Amino acid sequence: MAPALRFYLTGGVAIEGSRTFDQGALPGRQGRLALVYLLVERHRPVPIHELASALWGDGLPRSWEPSLRAVVSKLRTVLTRADDGDTTIVTEGGCYRVRLGDVWVDIEVAANAVDRAEGAWRHGDAATAWSEATVAAGIVRRPLLPGEDQAWIVALRTRLDELGVRALDLLVQVYLARGEHSLAIAVGRDLVALEPFREASYRHLMRAHLAAGDRAGAVRTHHQLRNLLTEELGVDPSTETTALYLDVLRTGTPRPAGR
Repeated sequence: MAPALRFYLTGGVAIEGSRTFDQGALPGRQGRLALVYLLVERHRPVPIHELASALWGDGLPRSWEPSLRAVVSKLRTVLTRADDGDTTIVTEGGCYRVRLGDVWVDIEVAANAVDRAEGAWRHGDAATAWSEATVAAGIVRRPLLPGEDQAWIVALRTRLDELGVRALDLLVQVYLARGEHSLAIAVGRDLVALEPFREASYRHLMRAHLAAGDRAGAVRTHHQLRNLLTEELGVDPSTETTALYLDVLRTGTPRPAGR
């Protein structure tokens, strides 16, 4: 049975239930921030002052308490209308908590999908690994609260980037195993762009170029990494990356990557 309520926190905050509320239908900027924060922290009560800090940071308005109550009241109305009264925000012991039934939250779906994808890949189930990693990658690639720079939002974006790396890392390996070299190269480039200092991403991209018969592309990828590391960090590529590069120069055939 499909969840009664679906929450989209990436790509524009939205709610889908018996009624749909897009970002413009939510109660303003503070309403969007409150919804995301309460959903991210939905497994615990959130102290009222903590929620206020998530919305306004260090610049709390003088009348922040009634302002927060108004935001939560409007958001509670939206949730009730979206789920015919089964979902709401409750106040208990100086805290807010969103009371949910059977729901779908996109960033939770992404995290669970990555876990399932990695498990499937370890057990040799490439089809499930591809399917679950594709779901996760599609979610985490969407922007989260663009224009906002509060510390908790930056930390959440970092978590989503980490999920994205794990999902793309699996996808490039699946595409290589399937012989879909152009897709492996495209995903490898996405990996490098997402985490430019992560050497494993460059190794995946080097292997993808070689599998496609592009030895020069593999060499260029190594040079790109080496230049970045020496100019930005003053270090050389790792022993593993150097060994792969030497394999490319000597034979054009890299040693296989482990799962």
